[in-house]
Amino acid sequence: MLEQAWAGVDVGKEHHHCVVIDAEGRRLLSRRVANDEAVLLALISDVTGIAGQVRWAVDISTGEAALLLALLAAHDQPVSYLSGHQVNRAAGRLSGFGQDRRERRRDHRRPGQDAA
Repeated sequence: MLEQAWAGVDVGKEHHHCVVIDAEGRRLLSRRVANDEAVLLALISDVTGIAGQVRWAVDISTGEAALLLALLAAHDQPVSYLSGHQVNRAAGRLSGFGQDRRERRRDHRRPGQDAA
């Protein structure tokens, strides 16, 4: 078990995506989960089983994140809010982070559509 890890959650209405990294930025877990109590509890258990201390970060702190935030609070898990701008800046510091998402967007553009 690691001493510390970081869990970032991309919050959505029906699903969230959680990525856990260690101090060197190595991906330890990457999982898409339903916004469902039982599924989120399983995620929290799996993530807290990776490291003694986990620092969670979410990109939305209202609405869609309410259930996740309540469950994390009930399990004494520290949570921070990172705005989209902060997430993009942090992603730029991690080599390759977010690359798959950008490639998927590029691949789904229609022929002749300029890159945004």
